[in-house]
Amino acid sequence: EGPLVDAWPTASYQQLFADLPVKKSATSPLKVEVTPNDVAKDAERLLRRFVQQAYRRPVSPQEEVRFLPLVQNALKTGSSFAEAMVTGYTAVLTSPGFLYLQDQPGRLDDYALAERLAFFLWNSPPDAELLALAKAGRLHEPAVLRQQTDRLLDDARSQRFVSAFLDYWLELRKVGVTNPDENLYPDYYLDDHLVESAGDETRLFFGELLKRNLPARHVASSDFVFVNERLAKLYELPPVIGAQFRKVSLPANSVRGGLLTQASVLKVTANGTTTSPVVRGAWMMERILGRKPPKPPASVPAVEPDIRGATTIRQQLESHRKQESCAACHVKIDPPGFALESFDVVGGYRKAYRAIDGKEREVGFGKNGQKFAFHNALPVESQGQFNKRNFADIREFKALLLQDERQLARNLVGQFTVFATGAPIGFADRPKVEKLLDAAQTEGYGVRTLVHGLVSSDLFLNK
Repeated sequence: EGPLVDAWPTASYQQLFADLPVKKSATSPLKVEVTPNDVAKDAERLLRRFVQQAYRRPVSPQEEVRFLPLVQNALKTGSSFAEAMVTGYTAVLTSPGFLYLQDQPGRLDDYALAERLAFFLWNSPPDAELLALAKAGRLHEPAVLRQQTDRLLDDARSQRFVSAFLDYWLELRKVGVTNPDENLYPDYYLDDHLVESAGDETRLFFGELLKRNLPARHVASSDFVFVNERLAKLYELPPVIGAQFRKVSLPANSVRGGLLTQASVLKVTANGTTTSPVVRGAWMMERILGRKPPKPPASVPAVEPDIRGATTIRQQLESHRKQESCAACHVKIDPPGFALESFDVVGGYRKAYRAIDGKEREVGFGKNGQKFAFHNALPVESQGQFNKRNFADIREFKALLLQDERQLARNLVGQFTVFATGAPIGFADRPKVEKLLDAAQTEGYGVRTLVHGLVSSDLFLNK
């Protein structure tokens, strides 16, 4: 019966009760009984220490004992020493001083900087080394700040940043929200391994960009992917054996590479039954190009793809764009979306849409044990015009994106800034972003370089 303890006292026990003796208790809800040497003195000593650690900044002697009356009252009403201390600790952990960042407007002091850096790159409070540097007043020094940024990025805890940032930026948290339609996509239905692998691939890929400081253009296109057996099959790559991921070089002229054609992104931007150039185009404009489109007019109904296969989505959108209130936005949104129409709801490459209209074609069995009931309908149309230049497919569209690597990097800086500070890039911030990009240009806008640039900029150092 766990937890199995290798050494006593454990770190968590020491955090709460230091070296006070403890024994099992059958009557306490905590199942333990802690024996203090002096109830009043030990309660005050432990609470002061706990507040100092929880608040991540210097606290006054008055703040340290602010919750001591709660502990004393619990003791008076019959609680054990351990129960009374947990009452005080709970009050500390639900107080604004612990739950919220309480930075003052203006230049961040070293403690606030330590908080912002740790929550940015570790998704957790600053550790002892960051707090020691803050106490010494050295964390704001450029060389020290750069060294600490690298230390945090090189630590295993930076995986929290990778996961949390991708959940925000690419909405990766939604990768398992929708299920592929069991009739249209029986080959994907119930394939949980594929869904899990899709999310893992994107995290590994972005982690590689950070680790090797690869250029921001890899967001749009790369010559490698991270795949396991299931993803290699989906991407129609040479066979890979097993569930373990490995870095694989892509064949020449592959449609894969970069974030845009990863299964996770393509699944997040679909609904499980159909794909929409409008949805994918708007997502790409906002998340990849940093150009958020306006909201659609409330009086205009959404365009729903025809799963019968009678009309193409392009034909439907051409009719939709005849409305003047819709045309101005759709001319920008639709082309990026059409570039991704060659990929189905889970990211498989396709040349035709699937449809169900009674013309069933049995070509195998799905993961639900039922025969396939779909057939291939109208061909996919992935051509369009972007920045006044025509493209025929996703390969040519990526090539157009790579003609403006600075915009890809600019968007990434903006996404980092919102994630790290909670504040979007405003009009007055644009010169700061351009200065950051100028400094990163010589290194090809490396992703780690962009992180360093943000951390050392006024965007990060000020509130």
